[in-house]
Amino acid sequence: MNYQSLLDDLAADLPQAVRLQRLVGTLRARFGCGAVALLQLEENHLRPVAVDGLVREALGRRFAVSQHPRLAAILARRDVTCFDHDSTLPDPYDGLLDTLVGEPLPVHDCMGISLQVEGQPWGLLTLDALQTGTFGADARAALADCRVLVEAAVRISRLEREVQALRSAPHTRGVDDERIARTGDGEMEIVGQSEPLLRLLHELEVVAGSDLPVLLLGETGVGKELFARLLHRRSTRATRPLVHVNCAALPESLAESELFGHVRGAFSGAVADRPGRFEAAEGGTLFLDEVGELPLAVQAKLLRTLQNGEIQRLGADRPRRVDVRVIAATNRNLREQVRDGAFRADLYHRLSVYPVPIPPLRERGNDVLLLAGRFLELNRARLGLRSLRLSVGAQDALRRYPWPGNVRELEHVISRAALKAISRGALRADIVTLEAALLDLDADAVGMAPAPAPALPGHPGAAVPDATAAAATAAAPPVTTAAETPLRDAIDACQRQAITTALAHHQGNWAQAARALDVDASNLHKLARRLGIK
Repeated sequence: MNYQSLLDDLAADLPQAVRLQRLVGTLRARFGCGAVALLQLEENHLRPVAVDGLVREALGRRFAVSQHPRLAAILARRDVTCFDHDSTLPDPYDGLLDTLVGEPLPVHDCMGISLQVEGQPWGLLTLDALQTGTFGADARAALADCRVLVEAAVRISRLEREVQALRSAPHTRGVDDERIARTGDGEMEIVGQSEPLLRLLHELEVVAGSDLPVLLLGETGVGKELFARLLHRRSTRATRPLVHVNCAALPESLAESELFGHVRGAFSGAVADRPGRFEAAEGGTLFLDEVGELPLAVQAKLLRTLQNGEIQRLGADRPRRVDVRVIAATNRNLREQVRDGAFRADLYHRLSVYPVPIPPLRERGNDVLLLAGRFLELNRARLGLRSLRLSVGAQDALRRYPWPGNVRELEHVISRAALKAISRGALRADIVTLEAALLDLDADAVGMAPAPAPALPGHPGAAVPDATAAAATAAAPPVTTAAETPLRDAIDACQRQAITTALAHHQGNWAQAARALDVDASNLHKLARRLGIK
C-alpha cells in the first residue's frame, strides 16, 4: 500500500477538520470500501470526528459503547478486528451509508482498529465494504501497518488544538484541557460545525479565562445554559461550584433570600440562618438565567455585589465578602427594559461588560442536521430501535424550517416523530425512517425558506448558498426524464453544474467555492476530477 499521500498530509499545514477528513477519504480510496469513520472515545461513548461514505447527520451522533457490540469489540483489542459477512452483531451504521440511505446494510465486510495517543485509548477507526471478501489478509495487514500514521494524524491534530487554545487563553489551559471539556454523560454537549457557532466558541474561549461578567443573549431554546457551562469549564474556577439560578422561577417575596441568604427571624418561617446562592457559589460561578425577570429591589442588591464583592443576608447587620463570577442570560431585550424602567440601567451596564449574542438555529446552516443526528441516536437508544434516521424529505424540511424554538424545539420534534413512528406500527427490529410528515412542522413556515441545493458526495444534504443555487438553476439545462437519462448521469450533471457555477462565482478560487458548497476542499477536488472538471 502506498502511504505517500498520508505522509504528505502529516507534513502539510492543514486545519484539524481538513486533515482528518482527508485522512478518511484517502483510506476509503486505498481500501476500496464503502465507508470509513474515525471516532473519538469520550467517557462512555464514541463521537465521529470524520466520516467518508456516511450521511452527514452521522457526525452529530454519539455511539454509546455499551449499546454497540462491534465498536466495543474493536476498542477491546489492539489488533485489527474483523467482522465477516455472516456476523450476527448489529452494525452501528445500519441505514447511514450515503449510497444506501435508509436501507439495511446488505451482507458485507467490516473491520476496525483501536487507536491510542500518548499510550492512552483515543478511539477507533472503522471500515465497511459492501462487497464481501474485500478485507482479506492483505487488507488487514495494511490496516495494521497504517495505524501508526492514523495515530500520528490524530496526535498532530490534538497538538494543534492545544497550541491554538494556549494562544487564545494561555493562563487557563493545560495538557489535560480536552478531558476537562468533556461533559461526562454526553447529554450536555454543543454540537455543530457552522461558521457562526465556531466564531462564538472561539470568542468564549478567549473570555472564559477572565473574571469579567458575561451576558449571554439569545432566543428561547438556543442553549444558553450549555454556553454558560462551557464558560465555567474553561475558566480558572472550573474546579469550584457552578450554581444555576432560574430567576424567572423565583417568587418575588423570596428572591432576595434565595440569592443572598437570610438570618434566623428575618421573616416569618426563617427558623435558622441560611446561606444564599452567592455563598453556595463561593470561588466558582453563579449563572443567573433569565436575569431580566429579577425584581427591581433585588437588582439593587445584585448591583452592589457586582460593584464591591459583598452580599448581605436578609435581616443581617453586616455584609459578607464573596468571590463569585457572574454569568447572566436573557432572551429579553434589556435595553428596552431599561428604557421602560423595568431594569436598572446601572445593573445592565455591569452585567453586559461582555455581551455574547448566541446565534439562533436558523442561522447555523447544516448544524440542524448534526443536531438532528444527535437526537436521533438518543431516541434510538431510548426506544430500543435497531436504527433511526431521517428521509431526504425530512432533512429538507428541517433545513427549511425557521425554528422559532431553536435547538430545544428540534429535540422535541425528533422525539415526538420517533414516538409517532412506533405508535403507527414501525417495528423496533427495522430501520425506522422518519418522513417529513411525521415531523409535524408548520407547512407554511417550511415553505418560506429557500429550497436546499443538491447534495454532494461525502456531504449528503450539503446546501449551495441561495445565490449560487439560483444561478445554478438559471444556467442549468432542462431536466430530462428518467427514461431518457440514467439517474447517475443526471446526478453527475447536476453536481457538475453546481461546481462550475460556484467556481465562476468565486473567480476560480477552489477554497472559496468549497466553502460556498459546504464541502471539504479535498473532496471537492476529488469530485471535480471524477466529473472531468479542470
